[in-house]
Amino acid sequence: MLLSKLFSLSLGVASAFAAPPTRRTCGTSISEAEKVKAEAHFSANKAPFSVAAGVPVKVYWHVVSKDSTLSGGNIPDSQIAASISVMNTAYASTGLSWVLAGTDRTVNSDWFNRAGPSTTQQTAMKTSLRKGAAEDLNVYTVGFNSGSAAGLLGYATFPWDYQSKPSDDGVVILYSSVPGGTAVPYDLGQTLTHEAGHWVGLYHTFQGGCSGSGDGVDDTPAEASPAYGCPANRDTCSSPGADPIHNFMDYSDDSCMNQFTPGQAARLQAALATYRNTVY
Repeated sequence: MLLSKLFSLSLGVASAFAAPPTRRTCGTSISEAEKVKAEAHFSANKAPFSVAAGVPVKVYWHVVSKDSTLSGGNIPDSQIAASISVMNTAYASTGLSWVLAGTDRTVNSDWFNRAGPSTTQQTAMKTSLRKGAAEDLNVYTVGFNSGSAAGLLGYATFPWDYQSKPSDDGVVILYSSVPGGTAVPYDLGQTLTHEAGHWVGLYHTFQGGCSGSGDGVDDTPAEASPAYGCPANRDTCSSPGADPIHNFMDYSDDSCMNQFTPGQAARLQAALATYRNTVY
């Protein structure tokens, strides 16, 4: 993308990144059985909320790199600030906002290369670095270069998981997916928007395919499978509505993503009020 390339130059960011991913790969998943259990608990314990009002969520950013260079993952403060700005634009319609509460930097090549869902590297990284409480978002930028997480763009925990394992809570993303990075076409910062969506209780728009309760939101049309690129007029289910390819919770290119629905806004605020001690 020429726009993201120019943005990289304006940030003074070098282009010495690893080869960009060819397809969006999110490591956040939930089985239908796990989802049924989570939704039953959510429904039974849902706290009062109001979409009209919002409370800023504090963000603690952990830059994990293999060395002190940009190509080694040591992204600059300017890209972190740009990431928060992208998030605030994306979530503006939901009543949710984000504010950077702190940044720290750690050189650890093992964490940078191998941290992923359920790995020992992830456990060590998060146990050492995580800050704040249930209502605070911790973001970790890593390389996803090897091991079970190789090739991922990011992954996150759901809000209802916090009580059982608070040290695991947060979002982990590829360092070059931030605004001005080189993970084309995932270089505009929407990987963080997507993974933060899971952190506030949203599923993929293609959850469950064409049958069942899908993503638990009435105004996101059912979708049989992830959308890649920006496939106009894609419609994979017989139920009403074309596939929500512009939704932040699909797998489309960053430049294609521009939407949360009112139903998603209501769901995420209810999840925050219920599980993350956020009062609306």
